[in-house]
Amino acid sequence: MNFAPKQKRKQTAHEWVDYLRESEGLGGILAKTEDLVKVKSQLARALTALDLGQFSQKIEAGWRQGGQNELFLLVNNASIASRLQQVLPSLINELAKNGLICKAIKVQVKPQTSAWDVKARTDARTPRKPTGLNQIARSSWQDLLEKLDPESSLRKAVEKLLQNKPK
Repeated sequence: MNFAPKQKRKQTAHEWVDYLRESEGLGGILAKTEDLVKVKSQLARALTALDLGQFSQKIEAGWRQGGQNELFLLVNNASIASRLQQVLPSLINELAKNGLICKAIKVQVKPQTSAWDVKARTDARTPRKPTGLNQIARSSWQDLLEKLDPESSLRKAVEKLLQNKPK
């Protein structure tokens, strides 16, 4: 099979970056993305300095809505969040040394999505009808019946149980 030749790209990567910077809406998105990349790298350096570099890939960082002075860290599980909470003052100081000034850091656990779904049974079986007492149960009730007083109400109930046939 022969395919039509691919068209040559007319713009280089530098031209695309220039286009994104110049356009009205996309320029802001590019600036925010570049800022988040810078925050992520500075956070990784600060965590490495605090011997917590293994967490850097498990943390999503961003600025909290309403201001650039509060950093927001979204983590995968509660153990990472707890460990970060313990070192927050040191982390703020280390970030300041790296040139990232923030007054506070908020750590939150990322909500987990369910990896499985509950589905209805495809082979819906009809419920089994009761089969009554099996042989061992019947003999146990029979032994109890022989031990009971002939005039007791319990004996009458056991006799009634043994008389019932499965439906």
